[in-house]
Amino acid sequence: MFREEYGRLIASLVRRFGDIDIAEEAAGEALVAALEKWPEAGVPPNPGGWLTTTAGNRAIDKLRREKVRETKHEAAAMLYDDTPHEPTGAITDDRLRLIFTCCHPALAPEARIAMTLRLLGGLTVAEIAAAFLVQETTMAQRITRAKAKIKGANIPYKVPEAEDLPARVGAVLAVLLLIFNEGYLSTGDGDPIRADLTGEAIRLARTLHDLMPDELEATGLLALLLLTESRRAARVRGDELVTLEEQDRGGWDRALIAEGQDLVRACLAANRPGRYQILAAINAVHTDAPTGAATDWAQIAALYDQLSRIDPSPIVALNRAVAIAELDGPEVALAIVDRLPLETYHAWHATRAELLRRLGRSAESREAYDAALAVCDNTAERAYLTRKRDQLAP
Repeated sequence: MFREEYGRLIASLVRRFGDIDIAEEAAGEALVAALEKWPEAGVPPNPGGWLTTTAGNRAIDKLRREKVRETKHEAAAMLYDDTPHEPTGAITDDRLRLIFTCCHPALAPEARIAMTLRLLGGLTVAEIAAAFLVQETTMAQRITRAKAKIKGANIPYKVPEAEDLPARVGAVLAVLLLIFNEGYLSTGDGDPIRADLTGEAIRLARTLHDLMPDELEATGLLALLLLTESRRAARVRGDELVTLEEQDRGGWDRALIAEGQDLVRACLAANRPGRYQILAAINAVHTDAPTGAATDWAQIAALYDQLSRIDPSPIVALNRAVAIAELDGPEVALAIVDRLPLETYHAWHATRAELLRRLGRSAESREAYDAALAVCDNTAERAYLTRKRDQLAP
């Protein structure tokens, strides 16, 4: 619950005090206070409200300690002022509004996303670093520099106006997808899937879609998240990851699939394809297939070809190679995969391991599985990779 509340607390405190450092410190102190008091006194009826009030009081205490006369005066006013908060502008959801605020054009795109994931996604620096395939220290420095730039340049945490939204929506969509992905394949030793993160990403994507119904990439992202989420219940069996081809399709959520596919059809009708719309269309093809063997790999490969023209990244090329393996065989796919600069990405090693296994090159496959395990943090995926490695012929 603390992790879920953290982003809401930060959003509320930044809106109230306009200072990200004060918000982070006060939120942290409130959570510590809850950990100390609730085990003995019990969880209050409105834990979110308790945390917000406590954090607000801690922030005001901090402002008072700093003995800044003008700020103290404002803080005192905040304590007793019962006038409504500033207008919320075009975005009524606190968390979504702060995501747009953090995605300020003065910051580099990766810095916007990293800082937003830290503040509102509740992700640790290690989890964000894993999402960006960089070292944890590199990501920590990136976030620190972004915060320093905001403070140094006096970038205000003001509510974005409606006309600010189109220029920022791309970064916001990237943030929501990364929050979802962290929930769908979590790093660290905790739960392999975190429904709190996938659910929150979908909630925010719905809010964004309602806010900008003509923004097709927002529609595409919501469709992508719904179609992916529809398979969540079948994704882990016991403590082991279950691949898409091996999942029990009877366990997929048909209501989410229907909603996601309706959104994909709306995107197709508009005929202005973008990255998220194409990714959603690929997932729609998967959810259309009654079995893994019946998957229309030709259509998926064609969609990846289209996506490569928009996003020529090595990760897109890796996913395309999986489809090519089904169409043209593992040897052709392996030649593609081996050229990709993804040595620190566990999925690259896992894909190589599977292709080498299918080619009967057991010793090389085993080495690739070991390499994947060395950089894989998800407990369920580690169990899957270990089993596949141990099943290889001597």
